[in-house]
Amino acid sequence: MRRLAALGLLALAACGRGEGAGSGEALRIVSLNPCADAILAEIAPQTLVAVSHYSLDPRASSINVDDARRFGATSGTVEEILALEPDIVVASTFIAPSTAGALERLGIRVERVGIASTAEESAAQVRDLARLAGAMEQGERLAARMVEHEGATGNRPTALLWQQGGIVAGGQSLVAEQLERAGFANHAAMRGLGQGAYLPIERVLADPPDVIIAAGGERALNHPALKALPDVHYASLDPALLYCGGPTVPRLAARLAAIRAELP
Repeated sequence: MRRLAALGLLALAACGRGEGAGSGEALRIVSLNPCADAILAEIAPQTLVAVSHYSLDPRASSINVDDARRFGATSGTVEEILALEPDIVVASTFIAPSTAGALERLGIRVERVGIASTAEESAAQVRDLARLAGAMEQGERLAARMVEHEGATGNRPTALLWQQGGIVAGGQSLVAEQLERAGFANHAAMRGLGQGAYLPIERVLADPPDVIIAAGGERALNHPALKALPDVHYASLDPALLYCGGPTVPRLAARLAAIRAELP
């Protein structure tokens, strides 16, 4: 009963908030999506009331955790969200229907952001969120940076982007696109491995690429045998560059370009 009473009070507060939002109050956005966290924190921090709890975890965040702590954080319960009095909630396409339905019944707009498989798709998401937050100029600047680099030409060494847990970047993904644009041929995709497929170290050693890009600190990815392979260039990459699109795309592109520049 106490919980129902508390929810009733929060619902009344939310209704009051909805009226005030239309009378000149600053827009309030709560993000439940770690990738939207990163976009909104860059282009419209003044509207961002809270980020997802993932952005406070250095193992999962696409933004600096200290920067994320400037905002509130939520695990995504209806009670937590209502207490933040948002006008808009930005979630992933996997938001629980019961949560989305409860918020919408209380008059809170819910926007869903999916997984982008190309830089252009991610830039479109940036522009959509910029329109939502009233930050079109900032959003356009970020979107332009995401797609401004031209694809590399010439010789294409094979590269294996090998991630925590031994998984690979296959084809049809934003990461795979960036590998290609940086001037690499995707070693995993050439061997029929899909996005997120598992590749054991034994297979890497038996059939190595020209370049191994290790994205993570676990032992297999950093095994001395990998670095001892003849004629194989070994490089590291911060795994946080792989979690999301948005502002991560230019940073990932720059790191891959730097690795490509190390090769003859």
